[in-house]
Amino acid sequence: MLRIGITGGIGSGKTTVARIFNVLGIPVYSSDDASKSLMNNDVELKNNIIKAFGKEAYSNGELNRKYLATVAFSHPDKIQLLNSLVHPATIKDAIAWMEKQHAPYVIKEAALIFESGSDKYLDLVIGVKSPLALRIERAMKRNNTTAEEVEARIRLQMNEEEKLKLCDYIIVNDEQQMLIPQVLLLNEKFLKEAEKKSQAALLK
Repeated sequence: MLRIGITGGIGSGKTTVARIFNVLGIPVYSSDDASKSLMNNDVELKNNIIKAFGKEAYSNGELNRKYLATVAFSHPDKIQLLNSLVHPATIKDAIAWMEKQHAPYVIKEAALIFESGSDKYLDLVIGVKSPLALRIERAMKRNNTTAEEVEARIRLQMNEEEKLKLCDYIIVNDEQQMLIPQVLLLNEKFLKEAEKKSQAALLK
C-alpha cells in the first residue's frame, strides 16, 4: 500500500483535492479533524496542553479553540510549542489508521507535512498550488476573518515555494485549470505504483 500526502498553504484547496480522491474510493485521513479530536480526547495530550497554555485552554472539558488560537498565534514560539505537542500524537494516530486500511493507496491530508516531519512516513507528497490572492479570499470566506488575519497566519507557515519544491507532484487549484482531470491522472499513476509495490513485496 502506498502512503500519499496532500499538503498546501492555507486556502490552497487541499481539502477539496482530498475529497475528490475520497470520491474515487481512496481512504483519506484528515490531520486537521484528527488533531481536533485528539486534543479533546487524548488524556496525555490534554494534560500537556494545559501545562503549556493553562487551564483556560479547556472549558467544561472541551478545547477552548478561540482562547488557544489567540494565545498560540500571538507568537511563533507559542505555535511551535503547540505543534510540538500535537504533531507527535497526530502522526502516531495516522500511522495506526493507515495500518488498518485495505486499499491500493491512502491519502493523508495535512497542512504541515514537512514541518512536522510526517513526510518520513509517506511514500509521496502532492502539493496543492494556488495564487496568493485567491488563497486569502478563500480563507476569509471560510473562516469569516480579515485579510490581515489570514496574512498573519500565512507568515507563520513555511514559504509556499519552498514547500512545493519538496513535493513529488503538484496540483494547480487556480480556478482556471480543472481539478478533477489532474486528480484522475494522479490516481492512475498511484494505482500503477501500488501494483508494482505489491508485486515487488510478493517476490521478496
